[in-house]
Amino acid sequence: MTAEPHNGPKHRSIKTHQSDSTSSHARGHETMEDDDLRQWQKYKQNVKLKVLEEVQDHLSEILDRTLSESVQSSFHVKSTANGKTAKKLSSRSQRMDDGKVFIERASLLDELFEISHIRTIYHMLVLEFDLLFFAFGKLGTVTWSWGVMFLYTLCVPYYTLLFWSSYYHNFPSKVGLSLVIGLILSAIQTSVLGLFPIYMVVHHQLPPASRFIVILEQIRFLMKTYSFIRETGPAIIKNTPKKGESPKFPTFSSYLFFLFCPTLIYRESYPRNSHIRWNYVGVTVGKILGCLFYGYFILVRLCIPVFRPETNQPFSKRTMVLAVFHSILPGIMLLLLCFFAFLHCWLNLFGELLRFADRMFYKDWWNSTSFANYYRTWNVVVHDWLYYYGYRDFLWLSNRRFRTAAMLSVFIVSAVVHEYALAMGFGFFYPVMFLLFAVFGVAFNFTMNDKRQSPAFNVIMWMCLFIGQGVQVCLYCQEWYAQIHCPRTGDGVLELLMPRSWSCSYQK
Repeated sequence: MTAEPHNGPKHRSIKTHQSDSTSSHARGHETMEDDDLRQWQKYKQNVKLKVLEEVQDHLSEILDRTLSESVQSSFHVKSTANGKTAKKLSSRSQRMDDGKVFIERASLLDELFEISHIRTIYHMLVLEFDLLFFAFGKLGTVTWSWGVMFLYTLCVPYYTLLFWSSYYHNFPSKVGLSLVIGLILSAIQTSVLGLFPIYMVVHHQLPPASRFIVILEQIRFLMKTYSFIRETGPAIIKNTPKKGESPKFPTFSSYLFFLFCPTLIYRESYPRNSHIRWNYVGVTVGKILGCLFYGYFILVRLCIPVFRPETNQPFSKRTMVLAVFHSILPGIMLLLLCFFAFLHCWLNLFGELLRFADRMFYKDWWNSTSFANYYRTWNVVVHDWLYYYGYRDFLWLSNRRFRTAAMLSVFIVSAVVHEYALAMGFGFFYPVMFLLFAVFGVAFNFTMNDKRQSPAFNVIMWMCLFIGQGVQVCLYCQEWYAQIHCPRTGDGVLELLMPRSWSCSYQK
């Protein structure tokens, strides 16, 4: 009882002291936050004032210059006019009488673009086309190379086959004649359509887009030539002419039409439209140019800023994953652009100009629930060639006993051709496309087959396309800059085949 009154005031004083210290600590913390807030606001205000001062100073200079030029021009007009008449005329009537006065001056936007902040906005919105001009450079060499390949494809296979057909049925050794003619034609094909384009691309160091033009045309001429020989040769062998008659052979005009029509399967005649829709031609050309510009915009704004050397970071799993995810959006956009620009617009343009009526260049691949159906419907033009001259001929040679091997052979051929086109176009060997086709493509073809009908598999297919395109764009862009900043030091086989991005390390 006596201890409670004795300790009571002391206990209350301690509580009072604690509460005062707590409140003072809180007030101190709030004061620090207020100071930080005031400093931040003061910093923003200073930045705003600096920007406004810079813009205001530049605008004041422009305004002063414009006013001084206006005063000088007005003084010049007044001095040349009659004194008494000039005093009576107003400024408006003076301009009407004397006409427009031309002086040396720049456009207002050119003046504004000298301000760093406005110039930054300009670079964000406006594209420079230096990269586009570089990519399509040396078009004279490209045109000359294409002309040589076209003239060869137009004349040599046609007249060689015509010569063979005229002697085949009367020659004592038909197999010997066919073997000799085949070997000679194969040697010439290898030289002109095989080695010549490679020499032109490598020797003249063509830029990327020009490289792709030469290489893709090389592949197209080879596929067209093979189809013509494959379709015409067996027909000549089966149809033995009567005595005194020459063997039936395709006309030169039908072969010339085949070289330009949008198909890789040769026929002597195709279904034709009655007329050309020139409005459709003009709109299609505009779409192709729009796709070209849009693809260039994607590369410049979404790919180059991520992979250029100034933004390069040391390689790690984290940076690799981030780079792949950065590349998914531009990758799938470029895939859709290539599909629309080439398989729809480009092939329909030539189909319309040549009145080619069969326009089924693709099917509804976007609704595919299996990769097997996707491969069949994505590019019907190439699929038809691979099916008739790869898969079906393989089954015919094997007496229909090795369907799986026939399918694998088609995948391998397609993967090799795709990788060859990319390697020659980019100028380096990096077998990303080959692995996606020959490994993952084969695996998905057998696992996600035509039995998969659920819409969920369509979602899986699109997810695989997104990731696959992101991986391709990421790895090829990294290798492109690595080849530039870490060039090869030798010409060994390992040096040529080893990707430079695996060992190249460059920083700003």
